[in-house]
Amino acid sequence: MIVVTGAAGFIGSCMISRLNEDNFNHIIAVDDFSFPEKNKNLEGKKILERVEREEFFDWLDKNHLEVEFIFHLGARTSTAEFNRDILSHLNTEYTKKMWNATIQYAIPLVYASSAATYGLGELGYEDSEEIIPNLKPLNPYGESKNEFDKWALQQERQPMFWAGLKFFNVYGPNEYHKERMASVIFHAFNQIGKTDAMKLFQSHNPDYKDGEQQRDFVYVKDVVEMMMFLMHHRKAEDSGIYNVGTGEARTFLDLTKATFKAMGIEENISYIPTPEDIRDKYQYFTEATMQKMRSIGYDKPFTSLEEGVEDYVKNYLMDTKRY
Repeated sequence: MIVVTGAAGFIGSCMISRLNEDNFNHIIAVDDFSFPEKNKNLEGKKILERVEREEFFDWLDKNHLEVEFIFHLGARTSTAEFNRDILSHLNTEYTKKMWNATIQYAIPLVYASSAATYGLGELGYEDSEEIIPNLKPLNPYGESKNEFDKWALQQERQPMFWAGLKFFNVYGPNEYHKERMASVIFHAFNQIGKTDAMKLFQSHNPDYKDGEQQRDFVYVKDVVEMMMFLMHHRKAEDSGIYNVGTGEARTFLDLTKATFKAMGIEENISYIPTPEDIRDKYQYFTEATMQKMRSIGYDKPFTSLEEGVEDYVKNYLMDTKRY
C-alpha cells in the first residue's frame, strides 16, 4: 500500500494518477472528502481505500504493516489563510504526528514543504538546510511550513528515509477547485477565454519592466516524476529538504504569450497596478536551485514552459479534463 494524503487535491491526485500508470493500485487516499469539486479529481483512479484525514492515524495503527511509503501532500495551502490555529493544526502539528508515526512503523516519508518559506528571497533560493532557521516567510502559510522544516531538522530520531519538498510555482491539471489559489496559467486561460485579452500586474520595481516579473514555473507532471524517483531511491543518507522547480525563472509575459499561442488567440496583453495591499510583499523573482536533487541522481529533463502550457491548455483545460 502507498498512502497519499491530500489525495483529492491538485498535486495529490496527480500523484495517484502517476502511481497508477506504473501499476501501483493499492493506494490509500487520505483527505477531507467533503468537497465535491475536489473529489472529481479522484474519478477513474485506482484506489484501494479512502480514509478521512482525522481518522488516518487510527487507520495506520491497524494497517501499518502493509504500508510501503507515505506521500504527505495534504495541507491548508492558501496563502490568504490567516487563522494560525488551522495552519498550525493542519500544516505543522499533523506533519509532526506523521513524522513520528513513520519512525514508529519504519515507513519512508515524502512531505510537502513550500517555496513560500523563502519569503522575498533575501537569503536566495538554495535548498541548503543551514539557512532554514533564518528564513522569513511572508505569510502565515509559509511560516507554518517553515516551522515544520525547522522542527524536522532538529530531530535526532528520523524516518528511515525522508524528504521535504519545497514546491515552487506548480501548474497543471486538477487545480480546477483551487479558485484564487490556482496557477496564473489557469487564470490566464479563463480570462483570455472570456475577454480575448489578459491583464498582468504592472511592475513597481525599477529593475523589472511590466510583465517581466519572474517565477520558477514547474509542470505538475515533472513534480510527480521527482516524487516517483524519491520513492524508488529512498537512500537514508540522501534524506533532507529539496527544492522542486525547474531551475529556470521565466516571466509572466512568457507564460501569457504561451497561453495565447496554445489557445490559438492573438495576443492582447495590458497592465494594471499591483494591488496596494500586496505590493510591498510582491516577489519579483523566484528560481529554484536544482543541483541538490540532481546530485542524488535525478536526471530527467524538465518540461519547458511552452511545452507545459501547450499540454495543459490543449489536453486538459480546453475540455476540463483531469489527469
